[in-house]
Amino acid sequence: GVRAVKNIPEPIHVFRVVVGMQKSAPVEIGEKLAIAVLPFANMSGDDEQRYFSDGIAEDIITELSRFRTLAVVARNSSFVYREQAVDVKRVADELHVAFVVEGSVRKLDKRVRITVQLINAQTRRHVWAEKYDVELNALFAVQDDVTRRVVATLVPRMETEELEIARRRAPTDMRAYDCYLRGRVTYYAARDAAAR
Repeated sequence: GVRAVKNIPEPIHVFRVVVGMQKSAPVEIGEKLAIAVLPFANMSGDDEQRYFSDGIAEDIITELSRFRTLAVVARNSSFVYREQAVDVKRVADELHVAFVVEGSVRKLDKRVRITVQLINAQTRRHVWAEKYDVELNALFAVQDDVTRRVVATLVPRMETEELEIARRRAPTDMRAYDCYLRGRVTYYAARDAAAR
């Protein structure tokens, strides 16, 4: 981003290069990655069970909100889409988000199946999807476990997807792109010299 630096009167655009990093930081242009978690569909056939599907979605919203790199849409804004057949692109445009999480919860006797999907709203493409089959011995333990697993998977997937989108984008500032190419050559030359 643009930063003020010592001995230079005007702020300049700075870049970060990390060597050997396994997980890339999201490419941001002035804003955080934005995500909306839609209310999970209650597939149990029992309206009394809606509290459980709402609880899963609310917990995911809460946990995602802990990440500084994410902007998470508030529950009251995303829950207006409850029980609607929605087009994720339209939802994303209305809520100004890049990603949408949707899912469903199905309870049967003492088991629960939770499905979760992370969708790139612009392409309408699934970035990630998973289903969890768990015993319903302790309701809150199940919610906590599923929420933890979902969030641990979603954040890296979102960041990777955003980085790929940025890589495919054509450079808009040829001077900046030239600087990037020169820096890349210098970086690889230094790395190769260090390996000798």
